[in-house]
Amino acid sequence: MNKEKIALLVDSCTDVPDEMIEKYNMFVIPLKIIYKDHVYTDKVDITAEDVYQNLTTEIPSTSLPDGQEITTIFDKIKAEGYQKVIVVTISSGLSGTNNLVRLIAEQYTSLDVFVLDTKNIGIGSGMQGTQAGQLIAEGLDWETIKTTLSATIAKSKVFFCVDTLLYLQKGGRIGLVSSILGGALNLRPIISCNTDGVYYTVSKVRGRKKSLARAVQLATEFIGTHKRFNLAIVDGAAKPEAKEIAKELQVLFPNAEAILEGPVGPALGVHTGPGLIGIGIQLLD
Repeated sequence: MNKEKIALLVDSCTDVPDEMIEKYNMFVIPLKIIYKDHVYTDKVDITAEDVYQNLTTEIPSTSLPDGQEITTIFDKIKAEGYQKVIVVTISSGLSGTNNLVRLIAEQYTSLDVFVLDTKNIGIGSGMQGTQAGQLIAEGLDWETIKTTLSATIAKSKVFFCVDTLLYLQKGGRIGLVSSILGGALNLRPIISCNTDGVYYTVSKVRGRKKSLARAVQLATEFIGTHKRFNLAIVDGAAKPEAKEIAKELQVLFPNAEAILEGPVGPALGVHTGPGLIGIGIQLLD
């Protein structure tokens, strides 16, 4: 029996680490980063560092790729001999990408397309993208892959420590996160996505150090008694702190099947600003 040829397509806001994109030959839908005088393509001609450096002069906005771009990617996938496509996107509660891809996929009848709404963002979605790559590489059949991925939605979580809520407010991405947190009180929110895939405040802690410690604690609670899981640590211009937390996680969870590390992409960086630390957990049992 011929093994089905299944392509994997992720959106750039899933922040799948580059080595995983390469390893599993993923196609990527890039989001747009829009400045007054120029439009950049996420991770193609702009880095998160570029975004942070320019924040004092201009906070850009982000937008979906246009429909034609997605159709062109489907054309490329088809031309490379694939019959089926798994698409992994960030939460439909935070971006219109999922909906747009779904609508285009419905029109694109020459490919069988399954679009996963991860109800998550950044590495929380990226871990689901990476798992999709593993499942395809293992040669599992189409129906099993779809069922397994749908079950991963509730098993994936990311906890973000942000340095300021300013950028989430400016980008209108504040969701259920209370923006009244006083700078004077030095209260730092730890943010995650709820079951609808919308940002909410999990915890409010005074001071940076305590907020990072609390994020590790929340990750530990989410793991609970699970024996099989992956971890990830991402940062926005906060590499030294991310390295420290990665070390701490290695000590706390020597049995983690993988600990992914990487920077937050430019599009997510626009909305979170520098100083972001994210801890991702994906339960596998």
